[in-house]
Amino acid sequence: MNKLTIISHNEAETLNFGKNLASLLKKGDTIVLTGDLGSGKTKLTEGILTYYGLEDEISSPTFTIVNSYEKDDIKIFHFDVYRLEDSSEFYAIGGDEYFENGICIIEWGEIIQDALPKEYIHIQFEKDDKIEDLRKLQIISYGERFDSLLQKLFEI
Repeated sequence: MNKLTIISHNEAETLNFGKNLASLLKKGDTIVLTGDLGSGKTKLTEGILTYYGLEDEISSPTFTIVNSYEKDDIKIFHFDVYRLEDSSEFYAIGGDEYFENGICIIEWGEIIQDALPKEYIHIQFEKDDKIEDLRKLQIISYGERFDSLLQKLFEI
């Protein structure tokens, strides 16, 4: 497990970070996003989708739980598990079956912590009390692949 902290000064920087992250992702990767409402989770997801040319298709999956996107041979699954009680509901919808079939982005992933794959990246968003647009993103890697991915992110 490795940690990296970055500061995002505005939505454009969060979006750009998402694009940089997306450039390193591959099928089977999971990104878990946690933080308060309005802290930047969906904006980072928009950055990932922008990298794949899917920026016009993003919508929040709050009521549907998961939205699917596809570009060429890449599938991206964007989950919002805020409305789930726990991981048993995630398993009930077959959520764990998505992990190996594409890139999974999971907002509010702490709710289904025990259903997550062994290897993933966790990004914790924290708002600043004084500067409205400032966000602290703490990125934690779980697993060897993501340890090296985190190192590459640091180099970008």
